[in-house]
Amino acid sequence: MQDHMINGTDGSTDPVLSVLIADDHRLLGEAVANLLRSGAGYSVRLTGGLDETLVALADSTYDIILLDLKMPGMVGLASVKTVVEKSGDAKVVLFTGQVDRHFLNSALELGVKGLIPKTMPLQSLISVIQLIDSGQIFVPMNELNSSGQTDAGGGAELTEKEHFVLRLAADGLTNKEIARDMGSTEVTVKMHMRAVCKKLGARNRAHAAIISRERALL
Repeated sequence: MQDHMINGTDGSTDPVLSVLIADDHRLLGEAVANLLRSGAGYSVRLTGGLDETLVALADSTYDIILLDLKMPGMVGLASVKTVVEKSGDAKVVLFTGQVDRHFLNSALELGVKGLIPKTMPLQSLISVIQLIDSGQIFVPMNELNSSGQTDAGGGAELTEKEHFVLRLAADGLTNKEIARDMGSTEVTVKMHMRAVCKKLGARNRAHAAIISRERALL
């Protein structure tokens, strides 16, 4: 815990848990912030995008960071890694809806300390935050997206090239443009795209892009 202190009612000092809520869903963020502030020992700051969050991390230190994967500026694991690296000793926790098992495992490997689903009752948040602050990793297994299990998509991880093709396709590039960026051929791009669709259980490239964003793969 960082060395933040507040004066207690008896004049003593009590430790303050400093929490950064990085989420563009303002109503939810404010609800969580109000809940924490209503209890003794919490200071809370809200940010609504990746850039604003990085500024906040440069300005101050925090104990816990609740990180929304869908806020503006977030681009999958790359953004999660950036936040973890800029967070110092703070414990970064994913604060989101359902998340793909492979994504969560990768995030944990990057140093993320767990997952707090937005569906979790607010009354449970304080206990979970205290648990994470104590050094524990919190992952409610029943909240993992079933797409991370063995399903129609197979649950198989994308290769580096497949992920590259998927990202460019999601950005609207044609097979010809993707092939040019890869230094490859359109036939190879189509092959990778077919593999992506099969692994994700997608009907086509547009559907694959939708699924990948839902699973925070991009």
